Amino acid sequence: MIKLQKFTFYNEDKTKRELCDFIMESSSLSMGVECKKFEKGFSLKQNRKSSVFVNSGSSANLVLFQALLNLGRLKMGDMVAVSALTWATNIMPLIQLGLKPFLVDCEVNSLNASAKTLKEALLIQPNIKALFITNTLGFCSDLANIEEFCNNKNIMLFEDNCEALGSSTNGKLLGNFGIASTFSFFVGHHLSTIEGGMVCTDDMELSSQMTMCRAHGWDRNIDDNAQQKIRREYKVDDFYSKYTFYDLGFNVRPTDINGFIGNLQLQYWDEIVDKRHKNFITINNAIEANDNLISIECNKMDIVSSFAIPIIAKDKSILKRYTKLFMDAGVEIRPMIAGNMSKQPFYRKYISNSGLQENADFVHNHSFYFGNNADLSTDEIDKLLSLID
Repeated sequence: MIKLQKFTFYNEDKTKRELCDFIMESSSLSMGVECKKFEKGFSLKQNRKSSVFVNSGSSANLVLFQALLNLGRLKMGDMVAVSALTWATNIMPLIQLGLKPFLVDCEVNSLNASAKTLKEALLIQPNIKALFITNTLGFCSDLANIEEFCNNKNIMLFEDNCEALGSSTNGKLLGNFGIASTFSFFVGHHLSTIEGGMVCTDDMELSSQMTMCRAHGWDRNIDDNAQQKIRREYKVDDFYSKYTFYDLGFNVRPTDINGFIGNLQLQYWDEIVDKRHKNFITINNAIEANDNLISIECNKMDIVSSFAIPIIAKDKSILKRYTKLFMDAGVEIRPMIAGNMSKQPFYRKYISNSGLQENADFVHNHSFYFGNNADLSTDEIDKLLSLID
């Protein structure tokens, strides 16, 4: 069987052995030195000034938007545009924090929102304060145009880059177009820390606020200058600072176990990205040659480090045939993430105005995906190609 997730880690045996040694030798396993080291290493690879490590990609989203509210950059009731084809916990934190999500349709041949679909959304809902765009499955549409449009319209841009680590367009890594970007290190993603997530930004005020949001709203883990500034502002001395809580926060800290694994996996970043890119190009070329399927248009992308590879059928009868073909061949497949989010029960319960998402509807009803693991063997790739041909 070709599974979505072949292993827990890349280079799994070596990682597990080193992890066992680390656990046996460590005096403390709560968030500490390894987490800080992982944050610095990840920032360097992603080419961002700061990274905040948390316990999941979903928590990364939660911490990001709570921090924006704490800083007053967003306020309760503000409208936040979100990709229609996304994951549930890109939208749930917005609802939970009193923000109002509004869905932006995708392009079928990229699975992602574009400048065109964003402009169409603004015609329906002109009061959008921020855009939280998903780089779905590791792809993008015209991110540079979206960034320019958002800047011109004073719309804050944020990226969900959980499925796109290492992908780039216009010479720039995905995850570096917005003010901040979120990542997931759940098992099966590009880098696995078993559970884990990250928020990256060049905005140091936002970074400090997210760091406080991560752990109760206290200042223990922010840098010395920011720490002294906030203590002076609130007239808090070093003794009472230990239990002073400056604003709303959570406890979504990772452990040093997660940080240690992250540091081990970080050394394989380039190798993982290269293999995923080559796998995708090989398989997408076969999809392009199949008249029954719609391929991903990625000619503007430099590197396509895809989380998974989509099969988008031109009609439902073709989808039914390919679904059976893949399942009978022992290939683990999934619906296209959460599909059109407006169809999800929780969304319908809380949100009444969702706009139009004709393309997301089409993708929802005409596609599935299979895993693009860096560990795919030549035989497995040949098998996948035979199913597409």
